[in-house]
Formats: sequence, structure tokens, C-alpha cells
Amino acid sequence: MKKYPVYSVENFSCNDIHREFYVNTFKEHLKSHSFVEEPHRHDSYLMVFFTDGSGIHEIDFDRFEIKKGSLFVLQPGQMHHWSLSDDIEGFVIIFSQELYNLYFGQKNINNYNFYHSIHNRPEMLFEDSETPKILPYFNLLIEENSQHNNFQLDKMLNLLDCIHIEISRKYSETYSHQAHSYNVKINAFEKLLEQHFKKEKLPSFYAEKLNITLKHLNRICNEILQKTATEVIMDRVILEVKRMLTDKQLAVNEVASAIGYDDYSYFSRVFKKQTGVSPTAFRELKN
Repeated sequence: MKKYPVYSVENFSCNDIHREFYVNTFKEHLKSHSFVEEPHRHDSYLMVFFTDGSGIHEIDFDRFEIKKGSLFVLQPGQMHHWSLSDDIEGFVIIFSQELYNLYFGQKNINNYNFYHSIHNRPEMLFEDSETPKILPYFNLLIEENSQHNNFQLDKMLNLLDCIHIEISRKYSETYSHQAHSYNVKINAFEKLLEQHFKKEKLPSFYAEKLNITLKHLNRICNEILQKTATEVIMDRVILEVKRMLTDKQLAVNEVASAIGYDDYSYFSRVFKKQTGVSPTAFRELKN
């Protein structure tokens, strides 16, 4: 049995009408699902908005300080857990991409800038003056979810979309890589990366698949992510290695082989260069 499970929306929602959509206040969420305080992943999208309290939220091995107004958006597959103060308050929303895209038709969830790349920062901070723009939608979601009105799911999905719009506006103001034509190529690059990164680690492979030059791929990555294509590829490789190292069932040399490194010594050197510690030391730190 793997140490870190992957949860679906159905693990949280007991509503037969919309099993692919879960919404709750954070206090009630923790009462019913205490297991979420241990490291885990979701196969759906997760949104958490903290309205009070403090703590630490670790997402794919990056640590973020939780403050009043902290909002986090996680994409499917990201590993996370948190350590929370007793006075924590807020909201949690979990939903499937299929439900969202099916309902809105031509508008795809990946059209929103904060979902463009897994390298996007998953955190935004809504100041007290900005909270009124977004908090009412969360309150209305909770209210609607507690009732049994006609078109309930329709209203909830539209409220969720209003939240996405406010997040997108905030994201554009906060971070430099706004909606950009290069985002189309970044999306295509990352889809290819998900399919091939265990075997193909040279940026030239991806440039060829995208029908662009390596120079242009690097230009796109630098413009949107402030990284070279090689750095983007290596970030994805190292993230997967970290995830696999947390599974004690796998020997470190098995992790190396699974990720495409037949030479264990070379794998160990690459990992240490990227992280500052050996694979074995990283495993000991995380277990």
C-alpha cells in the first residue's frame, strides 16, 4: 500500500446529484475528513480559501505560509498537506475537469491563466480590501449546497466560474506571465512532457514535436516561466523523483530506473545537483 493516496471527489462528496462537485466550510471539512491532514493527492481540481487562522501548506515540496486571505488552487496530481492553527476558517472546493468542461462547453478550464502551467505559483493572497470581491461567492455556494432548489448544480457551477474570474483577474495583477499567445505552446509542451519525460529529457525532442526551433522553445519558456526548456524538463523529472522517493516500497535504484536513468551514480549526481541532497538523504528527511 502506498503511503500517499490519491483521492477523488467521491471520497468527499456524499451528494448523489453532483458527486463530481464538493464544497464545504473548512471547519466542517476537517470534521468529516481528518485524513486530509496527511500528505495526499487529488485526481481533481482543489481550491482552498482561508478566511482566518494560520499555518503551513506544503504543495509538491514547496512550503507556503497560510494567512488570512490565502487562496490556493491545485491541479490534479499535485501532492499536498498542511499544518493548521486551531482557529482556522475558510472554504474548500473540489471538482472534476470533466464536469466543468462539459457544462461550459466551448470554455475549457485551462483557459484560465492560473491553470496554464503546473509551474504557476498555486498561491494568491487576497487583502482585506479585495476579499469582498470573492467571499460572497463562497458564501452563496455553501448556502446553495445546503438546499435542494431547481438548477442547483447550474447555479453552483456558475458561482464557481465567478470565483475563477476573480482569481484570474487577481492573478494577472499579481504575476507577470498573464494571458499570452505563448501559453498555447506552453500547454502543448507540458502535455508532451507528461507523456515523455521519463524517457526523453532533451529539449530538442520537444521542440521537434512542437514543430518549432529549440531557440523558440527556450524563448517561450523564458517569457512565460522565466526558465529554460531544460530547466522545465528537469523540474518535472525531479518532482516525480521526489514523489516516488516518498514511497518506501520502491528502492532508490528502482526509482532511478523508473524515471529513465540506468546509471544510478549519474542519477544520484543529477538529483543532488538539483536539490542539494542525495536521493537517500531526501527519503530520510521525508520519512
